Amino acid sequence: MDKNTKNEYLTEVGCRIRKVRKERGLRQNQLALLSGISMAALSLIETGKRDLRITSLHRIAVALAIPVADLLEDGKEDAEGSEVGKYEGYDLEDYL
Repeated sequence: MDKNTKNEYLTEVGCRIRKVRKERGLRQNQLALLSGISMAALSLIETGKRDLRITSLHRIAVALAIPVADLLEDGKEDAEGSEVGKYEGYDLEDYL
């Protein structure tokens, strides 16, 4: 993943977090308290300027009462557009 793609993805995830937070009627400081993440860090995460750890993502999802996957993917793709099922998997026989 190149730097631009990474930055775009972080921005998208941050936007999803902000959107759900606002839908829940929470201010940033409230989500920070609920998730145990500092308000400064949460602000950087929501703007895509901070690459968050999986533990932080989990804490945010728990605080927002949504699955982590909802923050990672936008859910707009239908079954035909999904990447799931398009890969055959790995052949690990050469490594055994």
